[in-house]
Amino acid sequence: MVVLWTDALIFVLLLCMIVLSVYMLRNPRMRRPLRQIGTSKTGMVSLTVLLFFVAVGLLDSMHFHSKDSNEIVSVLDQWLSPIRLHGEKTYSAPFAAHLFGKELMVLEDGSPVWAYPRLQYGGAHLDDPESELFYDVLMKASFGFIKSAIPAAIVLVLLVQKFRHRQNALISQASAKAVAWTVFWIVTLCATLLELSSYYHVLGTDKVGEDVLYQAIKSIRTGLVIGTLTTLIMLPLAIVFGILAGFFRGWVDDTIQYLYTTLNSIPSVLLIAASILVVQVYMAKNEEQFTSLIVRADMRLLFLCIILGVTNWTGLCRMLRAETLKLREMEYVQAASALGVRRRIILFRHILPNVMHIVLISVVLDFSSLVLAEAVLSYINIGVDPTTHSWGNMINGARLEMAREPVVWWSLTASFLFMFTLVLAANLFADSVRDAFDPRRMG
Repeated sequence: MVVLWTDALIFVLLLCMIVLSVYMLRNPRMRRPLRQIGTSKTGMVSLTVLLFFVAVGLLDSMHFHSKDSNEIVSVLDQWLSPIRLHGEKTYSAPFAAHLFGKELMVLEDGSPVWAYPRLQYGGAHLDDPESELFYDVLMKASFGFIKSAIPAAIVLVLLVQKFRHRQNALISQASAKAVAWTVFWIVTLCATLLELSSYYHVLGTDKVGEDVLYQAIKSIRTGLVIGTLTTLIMLPLAIVFGILAGFFRGWVDDTIQYLYTTLNSIPSVLLIAASILVVQVYMAKNEEQFTSLIVRADMRLLFLCIILGVTNWTGLCRMLRAETLKLREMEYVQAASALGVRRRIILFRHILPNVMHIVLISVVLDFSSLVLAEAVLSYINIGVDPTTHSWGNMINGARLEMAREPVVWWSLTASFLFMFTLVLAANLFADSVRDAFDPRRMG
């Protein structure tokens, strides 16, 4: 078992989320907004999609040494071995049986010919791709769908039956049906893709012949790490400084305002670029500590999360400061101060619980923006390590591919579809959380 820094932080964050979920479920004050989220079919469907992405990211965060090559791989890598190991020579289009570009080939009689070579793995089982390809893809997709549809349908029926007779459930019957159908389609889609991926490159291959579907799936972990670990680093700074500035005011407020105003005046792109350069210099001078490519890439990813957290806490800090200034003048806080209650007790019992709705809404809203930020930073080569699978690196690599003739479009399309799905699900779930927890929207 190999535990990378980001792996450890991901599971610590997962533990914190489980503890927070248990607390919210046992807190009577939280049941009303949670039930409101549970009645939103859009919110529950988007949450189901997010949990699927999280499950993929967790499988990709369990690393170990491979017995065959002694390289560090994840459970997801082992599961996707047919896709990971079936590399080609160079570009091939989705569901293709030949390379994308023509090459000089020598026929059996020794005569040279300019043609499209057959792929080593994609469609290699076909004798005549021109006539067999379409029907073979259709049959294998149908087989994968039918093979997974039966157990998925059983799960669907069980989920619907479980919530049909429960009156006080946090999830409504309509939302439960929507979640069940979402699980059904996710399971059948994944099974169909896995069945097809055993015989074809579903989303084609890139310049070095690596499967694009594998790259897009592996990029899920990078997006989740950027979105979650950056939040984990950002929250303590924003909560502590925001509440202290609003509650104590005076020189404390002035100092904190000066701190985040100064930080905001520095272009974040330059600060990130400088920090990444420092990390690269450190790793270059201490090569004995970073003998593996995955360890080097993980360290750069960790420092990218740290610098993004340091540069993104100021917005939430301002909102918490403004809310604390308002809460500080409320009657129950003034009464507690008049009765001699200690300040730290007032902060923990009266201020912090009443600003948590802002924290929760901000966390969910910022997640999608951080995922997009990784794509932008990688596009300008100051994001994650080039050896790390990420949607930003895929988009960056697609710049030259889009200038080819004919155009190699599948890498950009795959990264766009996966990133769009994750960000859309996060935004839709954020809308449900905002509607449920924002006091101004409560009826």
